[in-house]
Amino acid sequence: MVQFTRSRPYHKDDNAHVEQKNWIHVRQLFGYDRFGNKALVPLINNLYGNEYSLLQNYFCPSMKLISKERVNSKYRKKYDLPQTPYQRLLSCNDISAETKQSLISTYKQLNPFVLRKNIEIKLKSIFRYV
Repeated sequence: MVQFTRSRPYHKDDNAHVEQKNWIHVRQLFGYDRFGNKALVPLINNLYGNEYSLLQNYFCPSMKLISKERVNSKYRKKYDLPQTPYQRLLSCNDISAETKQSLISTYKQLNPFVLRKNIEIKLKSIFRYV
């Protein structure tokens, strides 16, 4: 019999490191509730695979850490200007021209307001099962 737990045994501080990664992508959408219904898995995967990933990758900028140096007891961090992952890919020289063209054509077809509305509709259908 397999026993499921929330974190690894004998590692009581594991959850903090997992939570710092989950907050932006999971907790902001679904909160801190635990979903036990297996019928929700395809709905959640559909939400992440389609609308949410498109919204995050094309319209939500983030700052990238350029350098981090220690000065006495403090760290001095330098960040790049906020850019979306889409903008970072377009500025990268290692990406082929065909890939860039497909990214541009996908971007031109997207509307962030429609994506956000579809996310809200899917979230309502997910929370009906909870």
